[in-house]
Amino acid sequence: MALVFTPNPVPTVPVLGAEERFPVHRIYCVGQNYGDHVKEMGGDPKQNPPVFFSKPADAIVIDNAAVQYPPATNNLHHEVELVVALGRGGRNIAVDEAPQCIFGYAVGIDFTRRDLQAEAKQKGKPWDAAKGFDQSAPLSAINPVADGKLPQQGRIALRVNDEVRQEADLSDMIWSVPEIINELSRYFELQAGDLIFTGTPAGVSAVIAGDHLQAEIEAVGEVDFQLVSE
Repeated sequence: MALVFTPNPVPTVPVLGAEERFPVHRIYCVGQNYGDHVKEMGGDPKQNPPVFFSKPADAIVIDNAAVQYPPATNNLHHEVELVVALGRGGRNIAVDEAPQCIFGYAVGIDFTRRDLQAEAKQKGKPWDAAKGFDQSAPLSAINPVADGKLPQQGRIALRVNDEVRQEADLSDMIWSVPEIINELSRYFELQAGDLIFTGTPAGVSAVIAGDHLQAEIEAVGEVDFQLVSE
């Protein structure tokens, strides 16, 4: 079968300690999964189930490459997150079976055009332009785990120009990783290659071109890159 044009290659992520790379299928994201962040955004941590949105697979930026400041915003915010990489999928995945679907974990940044998100919320519109833009998902190499071992706790932090902006513990998450997989699989058939950004702690704030961002999660990994002008 002839194609109209040659498609772009599937985005892939390095895997720590391996020559093989992780091919990305979809990127799912969880909004408002740390109590302090929910409060700083004006919400109630226990009022609603998880909020899901998505980014395109080619939004990832790997190998600590520089990230371009996006157009159409004057208020770009950083959000450091634990990212779950799935090696298996399915529908209606039980909480106790979810760990068996996990290939590994990574550190990710969910960049957000906050001004566009605020406008979308006010007008009841989708978040696509605020969340799913080019280079909106810088990502560390994936740290594979044995038997779906879950990081129940561990420091998660982000610095901008060596100033700590976000700092919390993974145990502060409202919805655990198995609970997120369970709930997400009610709406989508999850597949190997899916990435799930699991939410960010308090401290999100604006960054500008020229800023140096460093983010880390204990026993998972780190990202370290520069934000540059177009």
